[in-house]
Amino acid sequence: MSVPPAQASNDGDVVIRRRDDAAETSVVNFLVEHQGRVAGTVEIKHLDDGDGELSWAVLPEHRGHGVAARAVRLMIRYAFDELGLHRVVAFTDPHDGASLRTAGRAGLRREGLVRAPKEGEPESVVGQRPQRHDRVQLARLSTDPEPTTRDSFIGVLNAALPTKRVIAQGLIRNSAKEILLCELTYKQEWDLPGGVVDPHESPAQAVVREVREELQVEVAPQSLVAVNWLPSWRGWDDAMLCVFDLGVDDQIIENARLEPRELRALHWCTLEEVEHRAAGYVTRMLRRLAHQAEGTAYLEDGADPRWQT
Repeated sequence: MSVPPAQASNDGDVVIRRRDDAAETSVVNFLVEHQGRVAGTVEIKHLDDGDGELSWAVLPEHRGHGVAARAVRLMIRYAFDELGLHRVVAFTDPHDGASLRTAGRAGLRREGLVRAPKEGEPESVVGQRPQRHDRVQLARLSTDPEPTTRDSFIGVLNAALPTKRVIAQGLIRNSAKEILLCELTYKQEWDLPGGVVDPHESPAQAVVREVREELQVEVAPQSLVAVNWLPSWRGWDDAMLCVFDLGVDDQIIENARLEPRELRALHWCTLEEVEHRAAGYVTRMLRRLAHQAEGTAYLEDGADPRWQT
């Protein structure tokens, strides 16, 4: 890689100055200066296909003044404008809040968690000793907006904020007040019709789509009868379950055409039958809803939360 001659660039009282004068190198290293004093280093390691890996370090006495964020912004601009890179990636400890904030202020967006083998797990198949700590991967593209703009702020925050899995299900009854449950192909417990809400889809839209896809039946949500927070279960992270009243339909089993990859059968069930066929939280939720005349219940794991009891 051909590197431009040694140079410096600044952002206020923060300056980065190239310390490596070699014409050919895969790593470009800059000293960081703050108010005329050496404050740390920042560097780019050139990877394949126009990517670069960014790292930085700031001395303790210069922290808390925005030095790292400004130095990283300058280095990224150098990587794009002078080195011709298209993407800059960085890695940091998921518990290192200061480094995560620095990355965000420099326009780096969180892309995911790079997991490391735990003690007792086999080492890498490529023969390298594995990292023993998980790392957050962050990156910025040359086409991303500048970090001082509103679009960059929203993009960085949107990538870093927590997400919560949302599930939408429907409560369908017959004239005998039995409840429709689905016998599923991928788990033992029977469940209400519905599924996971897709990105940019409302829970109400999701339950209509899921019933259409799996039963080939059109439904219209009448009301939201419950919001049920589900704790972590069998390896799944926690989730929010929205349950909609889909009305009374005595003919839905006869009219349905099941998606064979998802459903084996549909069944009308009493609450007693639900208890033997469904997961515990479903039984608790449906028993609780049997005593609710109107409105929306907020539940946790299928029951009223402790502060409501």
